[in-house]
Amino acid sequence: MSKHHHRGHAEGPSQRQLRVAEEIRHALSAVFTRAEFRDPDLHGVHVTVTEVRASPDLKHMTAFVSALGKDLTAVQMAALKRASPYLRREVAQAVRLKYAPDLHFQPDTALGYAMHIDEVMRRPEVQRDLAPKKDGEE
Repeated sequence: MSKHHHRGHAEGPSQRQLRVAEEIRHALSAVFTRAEFRDPDLHGVHVTVTEVRASPDLKHMTAFVSALGKDLTAVQMAALKRASPYLRREVAQAVRLKYAPDLHFQPDTALGYAMHIDEVMRRPEVQRDLAPKKDGEE
């Protein structure tokens, strides 16, 4: 199967992919908000779904997750993978699709990176470097 057939849209996700992905993100977020996971590795972890990307056939959803702005640990990511059949059922009930999509989880490192940059920007020495120079200052 070649990647060269464009069905009338530019490269990038279609409106349908974007809409379904956002519905999935919303449904997953709701599950994470109300579900108490029996898995001890997920106990008390507040999972935030920052983004979901849908495959063109909508059979695969990649959810980008963090724990309140911190990266999830490898152990927590493994626990999410174990929980994915349950999460898939929950999402399938909430979002009506022909196929219940496979859920894949990725740590949202961009969020952690953004928070790190924010923290760096607040450092006094960086603030000094960013401050407008007064006349006569080098």
